[in-house]
Amino acid sequence: MSNTLFQDFSSITLTVSDLTGIIKELLEGSFPLITVEGEISNYRPSSTGHIYFTLKDEHASISAVLFKGKSRYLAFTPKDGMKIRAKGSLSVYAQRGSYQIVIDSMEETGSGDILKLLEQRKRALAEEGLFDSERKQNIPYFPRCIGVVTSPTGAALRDVLQILNRRNPKVSVIILPCPVQGSDAGKIIAKQIDIANVHNLCDVLIVGRGGGSLEDLLPFSEEEVVRSIAASKIPVISAVGHEIDWALSDYAADVRAPTPSAAAELAVPPLDEINQALENYVDSFEQTINHKLEHTKALVRSFSSDNLELRFRSIEQPLLQRFDDAKEDLLDAMKTLVSERRQALQMAVLNLESLNPLAILERGFSVVTDAESGRVITDAAQTNTGAALVIRPFKGSITAQVTNSTT
Repeated sequence: MSNTLFQDFSSITLTVSDLTGIIKELLEGSFPLITVEGEISNYRPSSTGHIYFTLKDEHASISAVLFKGKSRYLAFTPKDGMKIRAKGSLSVYAQRGSYQIVIDSMEETGSGDILKLLEQRKRALAEEGLFDSERKQNIPYFPRCIGVVTSPTGAALRDVLQILNRRNPKVSVIILPCPVQGSDAGKIIAKQIDIANVHNLCDVLIVGRGGGSLEDLLPFSEEEVVRSIAASKIPVISAVGHEIDWALSDYAADVRAPTPSAAAELAVPPLDEINQALENYVDSFEQTINHKLEHTKALVRSFSSDNLELRFRSIEQPLLQRFDDAKEDLLDAMKTLVSERRQALQMAVLNLESLNPLAILERGFSVVTDAESGRVITDAAQTNTGAALVIRPFKGSITAQVTNSTT
């Protein structure tokens, strides 16, 4: 250890650079290699490949950095709430007057308490069906008013208002202010969602905030917030943090947006797009009407007196032809029927005539009856000598007496 530690500086006036240099020498010289265990928070990888985050426990926190050359050898992907064991050294950043751990290597030791809590809560709420897709509502295409539940002083609200105004200034916006971090934030967020529903203040609710650490986003994973979102009759867009962040409100909401700005874009269509769609509908409607009018005019032009008569004749002629054909068929059928009935009548007359007894008598036959009983005599044995008979020829009658009969 350097002797600087035991030097008396009470009588010396130091510059900031001198003091920072002494601190740097003391810290970096005293902790050339350390192993620290803690929970990752405020994880933010840079575009250059370096990884910056805070390593914390229940009572303290310290900044940490893992440079690109070391990060490529990691066997896992770091994230907020993850517990790790890191090896490295202390480094003083003179320009900012801060110190941090420069990590050479680190390994995962388990999930953090916050992540465990969120996973347990997520499973419990999912079992109740609060995240089911059947509960999801569609976002209306033409909302009249957008409600925003967020901090009234945050950058997220400014972004949302700017995008809503740019996309469609005709849409009204109502701000339901609330804190977005802290112990009371969840209760107030849930209350504002309930108020919007009770008074039917808007057509769509955007609930969210800008990015932050896992702890900063915790209010949006509170059970009362999740239940209020799930019970909301107004469609809810959850917009918490950045794209890599997540909260339980994302699962309960009808739509999850990666950022508040993206939520604003999802909430309302651009006014230009709406106007263009309306113009297209108007053009299509006019074209349809014009087409029908032209078609109607063409039909009207074709209905002159001559054309009408021709059209009438073209319709009438087949009907008249059918009528004539039907009349001829009816007459033919009637003639055939009359002829058949006449023939049948003639046959009946012939049959009757052939059975008429007078016709037989006319041919020279007579009917002989007993004068006393009137019985027809068909056998000589039916009469006796001396019996009176009546003989009936075709005309008149003859009375006779039997003088002799033989059989």
